[in-house]
Amino acid sequence: MGEHVIKLPDVGEGVAEAELVEWHVKIGDLVREDAVIAAVMTDKATVEIPSPVDGEIIWLGAEIGETVAVGSPIVRIKIAGDGPAETVAEAAPAEPKSEARQPAPAAVEAAPAPAKKAEPAAALKPVPRATTLGLPRPEGERPLASPAVRLRAKEAGIDLRQIPGTGPAGRVTHEDLDGFAARGAAVPVAGLQAKTGVEEIKVIGLRRRIAEKMALAKSRIPHITYVEEVDVTALEELRAKLNATKKPDRPKLTLLPFLMRALVKAVAEQPQLNAIYDDDAGIIHRHAGVHIGMAAQTPGGLMVPVVKHAEARDLWDCAVEVNRLAEAAKAGTATREELTGSTITITSLGAMGGVATTPVINYPEVAIVGVNKIMIRPMWDGSQFVPRKMMNLSSSFDHRVIDGWDAAVFVQRLKALLEAPAMIFVEG
Repeated sequence: MGEHVIKLPDVGEGVAEAELVEWHVKIGDLVREDAVIAAVMTDKATVEIPSPVDGEIIWLGAEIGETVAVGSPIVRIKIAGDGPAETVAEAAPAEPKSEARQPAPAAVEAAPAPAKKAEPAAALKPVPRATTLGLPRPEGERPLASPAVRLRAKEAGIDLRQIPGTGPAGRVTHEDLDGFAARGAAVPVAGLQAKTGVEEIKVIGLRRRIAEKMALAKSRIPHITYVEEVDVTALEELRAKLNATKKPDRPKLTLLPFLMRALVKAVAEQPQLNAIYDDDAGIIHRHAGVHIGMAAQTPGGLMVPVVKHAEARDLWDCAVEVNRLAEAAKAGTATREELTGSTITITSLGAMGGVATTPVINYPEVAIVGVNKIMIRPMWDGSQFVPRKMMNLSSSFDHRVIDGWDAAVFVQRLKALLEAPAMIFVEG
């Protein structure tokens, strides 16, 4: 029998390391050539690692969430046939997928350690119940128990940490459960119950990328948030008429394409908002092209697909591209190119948009426009209160490069365009 070592392959683009986000195998599994054994994540893509050989998994070299250097051994496979005790080969990465990919749960087992010599039965002393009953185990200690015992305890509403185990190494047995329940210590299944469980969830993959980027944005950018209400009654009437008379091959218009076209006009007058700030070099890069990031919630977490060159797209083209990118992000097929390169971002929670929000800037951009939900409010027209469709814009700016006055001018320009939507289509 021989042994085959799989190393983390070079996934390209100068990446020196990657995060292990998923195991598709565990020790003892039999794998076929080309079967996917693991998935790793780089800055923007998830890459699947296939097996180059048939064999049995005998060692896994990392745990989910660990960062692994390119060229490091990650799997050992026992293969059939005579030959060297060990051969080394690097698996070729599968086609990269976007970071919206939702990893499936996978078991992770460390390489088998040498078995310890069992203690004599006389050395295993039961814990005296009379002195420890009801006392929790030390913080962080996970009680030992079989899956069947854990299931019984869960169904009965019993916290296993409260039960001293009398089995080997302090393992909680069925008899321990019975004794605990007989003393009336079990929490009743019916009625209100105290819950003491704590679930540990390792922050990995896309969720870790989101956490890192949010922390970076908040730690390096002094935010200023400006909230203004906008009367979108006329805009909603126009949108309804356009949708009612649209051609069959055109998509249904939402508010976003109108806001994108208004944004293009507004940043043409204030180009300092359509910019990237390289704070390490102390350089602001003002972009002529308007590349609008569209913050979108996906099954895997928050993503920002980018509508490139919005200045060159009309209302319907914007709608088509927004729909295409949203579907790609949700399906996990968005490419690296489609997820990078934004110069300003729009974030919207749709009907869940709330009254006001405090959006976090998409670092290293300098501005983000937040859309809140539309609500009918009574507004004074000078002689009476009339029902109007109102919506708040909550926008954040990098106060290092955008003054409060400039932020207010920008939002007021957006407000004027949205309240008189015909102006969105007037050139010049």
